[in-house]
Amino acid sequence: MEFTGTDETTRERVARSILVNGASTAAALAVRLDLTPAAVRRHLDQLVDEGHVVARDARPSGTRGRGRPAKEFALTVTGRDLFDQQYDDLAVAALRFLDETGGDEAVRAFAKRRAAFVEERFGEVSAAAPDLGPAQVLAQVFSDQGYAASVRDSPVGEQLCQQHCPVSHVAHEFPQLCEEETAAISRVLGRHVQRLATIAHGDGVCTTCIPDLPVSTGSTTESTTKEKVTT
Repeated sequence: MEFTGTDETTRERVARSILVNGASTAAALAVRLDLTPAAVRRHLDQLVDEGHVVARDARPSGTRGRGRPAKEFALTVTGRDLFDQQYDDLAVAALRFLDETGGDEAVRAFAKRRAAFVEERFGEVSAAAPDLGPAQVLAQVFSDQGYAASVRDSPVGEQLCQQHCPVSHVAHEFPQLCEEETAAISRVLGRHVQRLATIAHGDGVCTTCIPDLPVSTGSTTESTTKEKVTT
């Protein structure tokens, strides 16, 4: 299905809002898109019938009144395909040829070159938006490349969350793409990061854990100095 015409344009807005913001209820979509709940439900029903969206029970949050639990709507694999994965077959074929002729080293070199946008753009975005923290800068860098990225707090630091991955089908067969992106994130931040989930392997969101940097205390430094002197 391609989005054409007035109804389809609105339907695309509904689908894209789910793509960018994650699974959403009809009520949340209506507020976000300034549409009536009835209009949103009509488009959601169409997207569900076409297999682009799936309905599931919403996660409980706080107290809930009487009545049936709210449903939230998430994109399916075919729903993601509506946006920018039409060249997957060609990309997979090209990487298979590269793997056959040059081996893993050649595939990894390609993946590293592709991930170079992270380091190339990080400094530019940081300079243009000095108020953003490093993780927020990364979210902007990835969003500019079509990843619909955002930052969430976590108990150990922050999480870089990508609601969409334009190369997820290719990365399913060639995880080097994800691995080199992760390595590039680690380099620009100057610390170890860890991928917790990827769309390429069936998760709903690509999630990278960015731990807080350890804080050196005066007592620790003093203790280390004394040990060196004693030694």
